[in-house]
Amino acid sequence: MTSNLQIELGWGEGPSERYESLANRFRGLFSDIRASAVERETQRILPHDQVRTLAKAGFTALRVPIEFGGSGATLPELFNLLIELGEADSNVVQAIRAHLGFVEGLLNSKRTAWRAHWFARVVAGDLVGPGRSETGEVTQGQYATRLVQRAGAWILNGTKFYSTGALYADWIDVGAHGEDGTAYVVLVQRDAVGVEPQDDWNGFGQRLTSSGTTHYRNVAVNPEHIRLDEERPAYYQAFYQLVHLATAVGIGRAISRETAQAVRERTRSFSNGNAARVRDDAQILEVVGKLRSSAYSTGAIVLHTAKSIERVWQAAQAGDAPALQQARAIADLEIAQSQDLVFELIIDAAGRLFDALGASSTLTPLALDRFWRNVRTLATHNPKIYKNRIAGDFAVNGTPAPDQWKIGVVNSAEAVSTPDATTHATEPVGAIV
Repeated sequence: MTSNLQIELGWGEGPSERYESLANRFRGLFSDIRASAVERETQRILPHDQVRTLAKAGFTALRVPIEFGGSGATLPELFNLLIELGEADSNVVQAIRAHLGFVEGLLNSKRTAWRAHWFARVVAGDLVGPGRSETGEVTQGQYATRLVQRAGAWILNGTKFYSTGALYADWIDVGAHGEDGTAYVVLVQRDAVGVEPQDDWNGFGQRLTSSGTTHYRNVAVNPEHIRLDEERPAYYQAFYQLVHLATAVGIGRAISRETAQAVRERTRSFSNGNAARVRDDAQILEVVGKLRSSAYSTGAIVLHTAKSIERVWQAAQAGDAPALQQARAIADLEIAQSQDLVFELIIDAAGRLFDALGASSTLTPLALDRFWRNVRTLATHNPKIYKNRIAGDFAVNGTPAPDQWKIGVVNSAEAVSTPDATTHATEPVGAIV
């Protein structure tokens, strides 16, 4: 019988018959990434080498069609692999999130020459980082960053924040408005003159994701790298959010694995415990079991939701507009229905793990606190507090999930009490850290 690690580890069957052969290509890399994760966390070592190794191995080209040199992975296959990578180090998943979204944009682009050119770059290992989100008094749905023509040349100026993965990227996909108000997206090389990514992310979680500031000071832009900010997959917001949820599940699996290992290795036990060895203490085993159950259950949710996004992708490829509209609405709903519970279970697990261990488990070198810090940070994107309301509004009133999320300042005259389900924003709230 062929070995199936997904099943043997108790995580359930993978998303496809070929999943094990696909995953085995990368599991050695995942193991290496996991082995050095605590050192990176405690010493604040950015995972440049880890991200580059994944790109060189083809992980960042998983969704590129086989005929273009990629693996042609399905969305469920991709998200299951992101769970496995997230178990190794959630920072690394977050660092390539924008790149994965860029690839989805290529897959759905109708510009064949553009697609072929960038598919080749992605397969060669090029990485693309984000340049969309801005902080401060920015109007919702607008960029303060400007793309203008001066003496026949295109020039980019502005400042972005939540530039997740920019320090690891070769290119940055930057959103800007022109002088006439047109919204553009431009690709600039990360090391181009005037592009200044900063290592200034100081959030308490996801510390190694390169999610800080990037300045663009009189950056010359190749006209061939300018496009209108309108080419987005129908499942754009669902995709980005599901990356967060897959990352959280990976954290849940890491919580389960590291706690079980720590319990197994403990030699000291409490006099008021239930066994001479902690590993035989029924109450401790119950705690560890709950941690594992949380990881298992949330993983099942994410893989089920990934199928809903795959249906949107398939409808788009078939050119079936009614089916596409319906599939997209359901995918956004499934994301809303999933988000609160996934984060609730993993956030709880990240605190509960200490109930299975002694006070020594709080020592800084173990970095067990990273799990709560990281998942709590992830849960702040596309705030989960709104999702149950969205699901409830659908159940009671048939109201679809909002078409797009945006963040920024709203003029009081323009403020509304409920999301506008018909408008497209320049950036979902969560396409950041």
